[in-house]
Amino acid sequence: MVELIAIVLLLGVLAAVVVPRLDSALALGGSAWRDQVSAALKTARSLAQGHRRLVCASVATGSVTLSIAATNPASACTGTLAGADGQSAWARDDGSHTTTVTPAGMLYFQPDGRITSDGAGTSTVNASIAITGESAITLTGTTGHVD
Repeated sequence: MVELIAIVLLLGVLAAVVVPRLDSALALGGSAWRDQVSAALKTARSLAQGHRRLVCASVATGSVTLSIAATNPASACTGTLAGADGQSAWARDDGSHTTTVTPAGMLYFQPDGRITSDGAGTSTVNASIAITGESAITLTGTTGHVD
């Protein structure tokens, strides 16, 4: 009986120590996904300005993909930009963190640094990307700032 009580007590202590650590480890996944999305969008802005070409960013739950226009000026992106690992996704998540872009649709990073809702660059857009359990990523259309 003493051994049984000792084992139950030991399991209680382990549960009290392990569960909070496990919970905080799971919470890091959301902030890592937010950081990946933010970095991909900052890269899109830098590539657009550095290459003086239109760069298109598609943000969805589970991935961020970038593509680039073949020429300048352009109103559409035709070439896929491969990420650091050679794959098309610049950011990748298992899909457990719901990601929504407001306003919905493709984000167009213009060569002059603006973010627009169309490839021709006529409609500058301020956008927000919400990720479950994380603070929103805001994009300022006139400056191209990603926060």
